Amino acid sequence: MNFYLRDLHLGFLSTLLMRLVLAGCLLSGCALPSGSGAIPTPEPVTLTIAGSTEMQPLLLELTTAYSARNPHVQFRLHGGGSQMGEQWLATGQADIAASTAAYPDAEIPGGLVRIPIGLDGIALVVNSENPVEALTLVQIRELFEGRAFNWEEVGGAREVQLVSREDESATRELFEERVMDEEQVSLTAVVMSTSSNVVEYVADHRDAIGYVTSAYLSKHVENTPRSAPTERTVRAVAIDGRVPFGADLADYHYPLARFLYLLIDQNSDPTIREVIDFALGEEGQEIVARYHVPIR
Repeated sequence: MNFYLRDLHLGFLSTLLMRLVLAGCLLSGCALPSGSGAIPTPEPVTLTIAGSTEMQPLLLELTTAYSARNPHVQFRLHGGGSQMGEQWLATGQADIAASTAAYPDAEIPGGLVRIPIGLDGIALVVNSENPVEALTLVQIRELFEGRAFNWEEVGGAREVQLVSREDESATRELFEERVMDEEQVSLTAVVMSTSSNVVEYVADHRDAIGYVTSAYLSKHVENTPRSAPTERTVRAVAIDGRVPFGADLADYHYPLARFLYLLIDQNSDPTIREVIDFALGEEGQEIVARYHVPIR
């Protein structure tokens, strides 16, 4: 083989070898040598989101969708309530806090930014076998004070079983502020730690009534015929003629409407801000709409 053919052959082999190395790197995710012109693989990142248990179904789907688009970013989700999430964020134990707390912006801990991503309604739920379909705020207050002991007093029958939330719950705080008017929830109420627990209890007890975020209800619960099967289900009742869905909630006419917030440190790095941008973007707001009313 003359020198020209030998050099040509070696050049071909070198080019082929380089292409094989590049292909292997792309398949394995390894970093390419500097100067190769290829985009380096991003460093893995794990973000912690802590706070509202009511927002957990939404957060699970949001973070799953985000990680599908950005495989190097993974999430750890913690419940524990809005207050705990904000405390974790303030002390650096969480990167993002999820909160339904309705206090004024002036009370936000220093250095934190609160971003609304959706609108939720706290639904009053009864067992599907309960004939009561609507209540006024006054009737609800009388029920939860323990002054109305029987469903007959508000259009039903049998003795009422009250279901409430734990003291640190932001859902309970809003319920007491807008419904109880400084009156105390009866000590006879069964106390649950999450909306999911409330739904399960009311579904299992025909005479129970509780309050939950509407995210834990069927998307079409307000349209479910009374004659439909009622095994282990609950139904939202109208409050003062308004329901925690659709236009009543979007227009803030429903009396127990509230915003859903993500909180971050004002000096958060770009990766965290990109998660917020995703939640507020088209795909993120489509996910929000599956559980709540989107903000955009």
